[in-house]
Amino acid sequence: MPDVLSAPLVVEFPFTRSLGPVQSAFLTGLRERTVLGVRTDDGTVLVPPVEYDPVTANELGDLVEVAPTGTVTTWAWNPSPRRDQPLGTPFAWVLVRLDGAGTALLHALDAPGPDAVRTGMRVRIRWSATRTGAITDIACFEPYEGEPGPTEPAPHTGEFADPVTGITAPARLDYVHTPGRAQSAYIKALEERRTVGERCPSCRKVYVPPRGACPTCGVATAEQVEVGPRGTVTTFCIVNIKAKNLDIEVPYVYAHIALDGADLALHGRIAGIPYDQVRMGLRVEPVWAEGARHVDHYRPTGEPDADYDTYKELV
Repeated sequence: MPDVLSAPLVVEFPFTRSLGPVQSAFLTGLRERTVLGVRTDDGTVLVPPVEYDPVTANELGDLVEVAPTGTVTTWAWNPSPRRDQPLGTPFAWVLVRLDGAGTALLHALDAPGPDAVRTGMRVRIRWSATRTGAITDIACFEPYEGEPGPTEPAPHTGEFADPVTGITAPARLDYVHTPGRAQSAYIKALEERRTVGERCPSCRKVYVPPRGACPTCGVATAEQVEVGPRGTVTTFCIVNIKAKNLDIEVPYVYAHIALDGADLALHGRIAGIPYDQVRMGLRVEPVWAEGARHVDHYRPTGEPDADYDTYKELV
């Protein structure tokens, strides 16, 4: 049995979205040290605000200002902060119902230890020194023993100078990936510039990359089958937006490719042909990345296009 591989893996991408009038007002308000909520059809003040009533689904727009002070409704201690969390020292995650709000806001509470935190304790917002119109404009909450804020929120137009209209939220997942027996064998074969799949003992289909079990029959697979290296483009898309940290000029083509002998199409980039000439049925072959253990892209072989009937079940 081959050694099972294991390696750290990071999945990261920036998520960019535009803001509607409610979210725009909320985030711009944070920049101006103002906390806004929205009143629902039954009079509940939601903080953070949402665009639609969670009960009636009606559009909401009745914005109100609530106090920067509030009460902890529940909490959990975080003894080991991770990268990019609000505080670099141990802190409590808390749900805080701000004075005047009917719901609780999740954020961090700066406290010396778990013994200093309790449900029902009074807290207030500690604002960031530099604010840009993001939830991080609230640096954290801190214990507060002063007077409570008004229980009746004040109406607010939601209008500010230079409103925030969009945000970019970085998403990142760090984990250790262990591909398992089947995929480890697949990766090791790539080092030798071979592509191997596994055949189901029941339906006899060959799956690439292998998963160790047939997704159709649900039985274990073990018989290795070498496929390709050539294959057929079954479907494709033209990419017109350049990805961050990816040194490929747009437009380019990404395709599903059914390797000869495989019963499942894998995906890869198509190069060596103008993007507007890529088509279903195009016969392609791999071009291996120099000094790497993976295929860089696929290029046309010059063979006649495959007949649709030969790959229609893989589209």
